[in-house]
Amino acid sequence: MKKVVLLCVVVFIAMQTAMAYVTVSYYNKDSKTYKWKVTIDGSVKEIVFDGSKTSAVTVQGSGKVCVIETNCGKVELKDGAKIEIKDGCIKIL
Repeated sequence: MKKVVLLCVVVFIAMQTAMAYVTVSYYNKDSKTYKWKVTIDGSVKEIVFDGSKTSAVTVQGSGKVCVIETNCGKVELKDGAKIEIKDGCIKIL
């Protein structure tokens, strides 16, 4: 019985890790659409922020923190972050 409980705990933890992601709500004040590199737990992906839009994006990965590389520098964002994009730069709200 202990083995079954232990197996269930291990499976639950593995499922939580596999379902990790970072969701960011944004308002892009610029009319330009930005496509930036984002790193999450060592994996590099691309993320798109549509111009003149309020929306949200989700970065799939195995963590709850990501780093976005913009022309203004790197910005670390946690899951649930709210940002504003102006003149190609990210401001955390």
